[in-house]
Amino acid sequence: MTILFQKIGSKTLNFIQEVGQFGKLFGTIIRFTPDLFKKRNLLFYQMEHIGVNSLPLVIIIAIFTGAVAAWQAAYQLKGIAPLSFLGTATSRAIITELGPVLTAIVIAGRVGASIAAEIGSMKVTEQIDALEVMGISPVMYLAMPRFYAAVFMMPVLVVIANVIAVAGAFVISNYFLGVSFDVFFDSVKRFFYIGDFLFGMLKGIAFGGVTSLLGCHIGFLTEGGAEGVGQSTIRSFVISSALILILDYLLWTLIF
Repeated sequence: MTILFQKIGSKTLNFIQEVGQFGKLFGTIIRFTPDLFKKRNLLFYQMEHIGVNSLPLVIIIAIFTGAVAAWQAAYQLKGIAPLSFLGTATSRAIITELGPVLTAIVIAGRVGASIAAEIGSMKVTEQIDALEVMGISPVMYLAMPRFYAAVFMMPVLVVIANVIAVAGAFVISNYFLGVSFDVFFDSVKRFFYIGDFLFGMLKGIAFGGVTSLLGCHIGFLTEGGAEGVGQSTIRSFVISSALILILDYLLWTLIF
């Protein structure tokens, strides 16, 4: 029993310490924000890596997200409401929930894990120590551009995912469920609220910031050579995915 309490206490202290390190990293990034313009080449490179290079995967996910949303909405509306409401049922679900969350999880797998692996590799090969010896802050040089690139590009990816997912929902509604273009998009327009769109954008910013920040944090803590880098990559994706869902719930609770 004593050993059990010792393990629980140790895990609790480690968790509190890591939360403190996470907060410290975020505070340091904010402190270096005035230098972001000077590092704009690094920022643009990371924006291309996080945003542009993620587009093919985001597009594929969005197409099938919209298609599944249409089938699911049609099933839910069956016997309750006419299919003329299919447009609003799918679009609101996509804009407020499916688009931001699924895009964020894709980015967590592709980008968050990549950030942890890149910085982790630099840590175990002592490249980060070399930056510190040269008087260059690793947070300013490595973490800040990645953080802001994710914050800037995630809302853009969410908008693209939303548009493509709604288009995918329309294709299924039109070709398989007999809902015309006018009926589908008239339903979308009548029940569209700008607040839903802004809420989705807020989610995109929050998810992008958390994913990149966590990837940087875990990368800086990497130890143990190649094996440690692999563990950091997995840990980054798992924790990022969990935090995205937890943050999604918290945002719903706080705003609605």
